Amino acid sequence: MSVIKGLVAICGGIGSGKSVVSEVLRIMGYPVYDCDSRAKMIMDCDAGIHSRLCADIHPDAVVDGKINRPLISEVVFSDNEALLRLNGIVHAAVTADLKNWCVDMRGAGHERMFVETALLRQSGLIEIVEDIWEITAPIYIRIERVKKRSGLSEEQILARINSQQSESMDEIPHKTIKNDSTAPILPQIHALIDERDNGSAKG
Repeated sequence: MSVIKGLVAICGGIGSGKSVVSEVLRIMGYPVYDCDSRAKMIMDCDAGIHSRLCADIHPDAVVDGKINRPLISEVVFSDNEALLRLNGIVHAAVTADLKNWCVDMRGAGHERMFVETALLRQSGLIEIVEDIWEITAPIYIRIERVKKRSGLSEEQILARINSQQSESMDEIPHKTIKNDSTAPILPQIHALIDERDNGSAKG
């Protein structure tokens, strides 16, 4: 896959605050593709995906045409092989959808676009983004954020955090935004955008 010019990844583990950064960018006028919500939309509408979920994840993964998300979550976050199978089912469809979306955004005059994803490496999207912004926060803050919005137990949240360990950006060139409830987010976003603009100007 080739890099899509102007496409920046917003990544980070569950509870890090990717959605907060994405919303700020949208308010600033930048288009942001949310992999999670788009994946849900694609999964809901694709009969082929429904068949694969029942065959590869659980026979009751889809009931009366509706995806049983609590059951799928229970299965995949206790079985890494099942999680890999689920990701394999969804990633190709999301990547194709993202590429089409980028074409539409470019046609609408946007030179910079963002994609929000928790699985930049596993999905293969790392191969098509031009830059990476990792959103970070201490693990105790991440756990509390997820508890408040989801009602999941700490054990369930830690299982999701552990499932994302392979997404570490430590060895990959990237920028960092600290979302620890003390460092203001907006100045960090402006600084990264200015850095990209200045780099493009020099290039």
